[in-house]
Amino acid sequence: MQSQLPLTRDLVLIGGGHTHALALRMWGMNRLAGCRVTLVNPDPVSLYSGMVPGVVAGTYAREACEIDLVRLSRFAGARFLPVRATGLDTREKLVHLEGRASIRYDVASLDLGIHTAMSEIAGFASDAEPVKPLDRFLDRWESWCRARTGIATADVCVIGAGLAGVELALAAGNRLRGLGVLARVRVLDAGAALSGVAGNTRSLLFEALRKADITLHEHTGVEEVLSDGVRTTDGRTYPSDFTIGAAGARPHAWVGQTGMETFDGHIVVDRFLRSVSSPDVFASGDCAHFGFNPRPKAGVYAVRAAPVLYRNLRGALSGRQMRKFRPQGEYLKLVSLGDGQAVADRSGLSFKGEWVWHWKDHIDRKFMRRFQELPPMPQTKLPREVAQGVGDVLGDAPLCGGCGAKVAGAELKAGLDRIPPPQRKDVLTLPGDDAAILAMGGDWQVITTDHLRAFSNDTAQFARIAIVHALGDIWAMGARPQVALASVTLPRMRGAMQSEVLGEILDAATKVLRAEGADLVGGHTSVGAEMTLGFTLTGLSGPYPITLEGAKPDDVLLLTKPIGSGTVLAAEMQGLARGADVIATLDEMARPQGRAAQRLRTAHAMTDVTGFGLAGHLMEMCLASGCAATLRPEDIPLYPGAEALASRGIRSTLYPGNRATAAAMTLASGPRTDLLFDPQTAGGLLAAVDPKEVDAMLDGLRSDGFRAARIGTIEAGAPHISVL
Repeated sequence: MQSQLPLTRDLVLIGGGHTHALALRMWGMNRLAGCRVTLVNPDPVSLYSGMVPGVVAGTYAREACEIDLVRLSRFAGARFLPVRATGLDTREKLVHLEGRASIRYDVASLDLGIHTAMSEIAGFASDAEPVKPLDRFLDRWESWCRARTGIATADVCVIGAGLAGVELALAAGNRLRGLGVLARVRVLDAGAALSGVAGNTRSLLFEALRKADITLHEHTGVEEVLSDGVRTTDGRTYPSDFTIGAAGARPHAWVGQTGMETFDGHIVVDRFLRSVSSPDVFASGDCAHFGFNPRPKAGVYAVRAAPVLYRNLRGALSGRQMRKFRPQGEYLKLVSLGDGQAVADRSGLSFKGEWVWHWKDHIDRKFMRRFQELPPMPQTKLPREVAQGVGDVLGDAPLCGGCGAKVAGAELKAGLDRIPPPQRKDVLTLPGDDAAILAMGGDWQVITTDHLRAFSNDTAQFARIAIVHALGDIWAMGARPQVALASVTLPRMRGAMQSEVLGEILDAATKVLRAEGADLVGGHTSVGAEMTLGFTLTGLSGPYPITLEGAKPDDVLLLTKPIGSGTVLAAEMQGLARGADVIATLDEMARPQGRAAQRLRTAHAMTDVTGFGLAGHLMEMCLASGCAATLRPEDIPLYPGAEALASRGIRSTLYPGNRATAAAMTLASGPRTDLLFDPQTAGGLLAAVDPKEVDAMLDGLRSDGFRAARIGTIEAGAPHISVL
């Protein structure tokens, strides 16, 4: 997953604002060799602010204004960290992150945006909704609108009568009228409304407010936000079921604590968009202040700054010349009126009408198409002459990571069949089993190993998933994890970067192991073409370990995790998966299952679902136990997006080999059936349990947070799987 050239520099982008999004797109078109790029943002999507009023009004679906940062990062070859930045140490060159270790940078760039939380107003934090961050605001707004069904009237108060506040008030009123609700919308401002807006434009917007029956209160400060209203500084109280904060936009507090020069909390930058006090740090968007030419906060500057930021980041990392940013003086303002019309303003000229809205809509959709229609990723070109069969082996999709990159079952069995039976009497299982059982006096020890090709550039998350995956064999045998050895292959990179990456891997793995009562005691490292990670583990078991052999007719099959991770990850590599689905899938894959194994300790037979897919691992249980099984696909939990991707024909590299299991199955066609053959990484535990114990086990598993489900039964008969 890494360039063949050594990595020597770290670029960290903090925040997924418009400037960074555009710069990442440019980076994907022309990457800088030797540079590792990291994007830090708490959410997998960034919202395009120009279309948010349209979402509030119900004109657009939310997805229309979402920039998928996970997909964009994959396109740019960057790692995406779904976490919030909490600080910047410019002396040590560290970015501090919420809930995980700090990361180092050679060059950093901030595009964090701002927030509209008004802490000076009593009750605002508990009873008002700041417009920014936009994602949280839209979550609350959509939830509140859904709850308006069947309610005759609703009161909305907007604090702030600038362009943003007026546009949101018009959008909110239009949305509520569309829901059949009598909307009473008010806009309050401590000063004059629409200050700084050209006179004719102000008149057009005031007219739109009057036409929409929206009440404007100028020179009316807010003293307190109540659960059902707003109290103003003149002693009046106005009813409000939903209070919106659209004034007093401020930078994030930690930015002012970095030691860099700021202006009202915004990072002061020079003509090259560098901090005037820390030249290795760049800033753009609303968190930046153009010390050389102060301008108001507006999205147009974020968009116009993107090519300059892209050029200068490359320059700072490669030692090349930088380019000056020259922000324009006048710019076009387009304000939606929420009713299919819009107002345009530039250089004192104003226009209003449906044609203006269509113009704005065209501009906004054109901007979003830059991210929704990313250019196809370049494929590796083959030499003009190659040996026969090279194309067949390569296929038409990139090689998957995780279990999707494993050797197919038939080929694996052919190789393992050459290993002779164990000669030692204390080795009780045959080669080819997931874990060997070793006799230890009156106790039992199990030993297993697993190794994965990297599928994520988030090193710490990949390490968590890799150790959870390796522990699966220990848990599946009902054993307690004991010790682990790590086997790490790192791509070529500068020494300091190697130390950091290795530290991330070992820290993440150690935390998982210690939580399970085990220790990481050593391992081996090497340098190779790409990152791979493996673990060898031992576990201890008092009673004889659970194996595949004990399943009995009428046993109920329980599964502790969803399936479909192979399909989601294959789609992500091709730029076809939703970022939110990818992050949710990775988080669930990283969930340890020690507690689940304890719940299932009385299972008759158990295995972990990994490379051979649910069907393949269930077939192994049937063969070992001499029985058949029935599956109910509609009861099998799936990872988000997996079914839709499977229906589009997205397949993991190992899928064709796994499909061979279908020869011993009765099944119908369909995406849910296809996912039975999907290779899983860090998959769930599959257990055959006594029917009398099922309800208690499921209740316990679900109370522990597992998406556990009853998915089928064991039947009498020759090894066979029937899919109902």
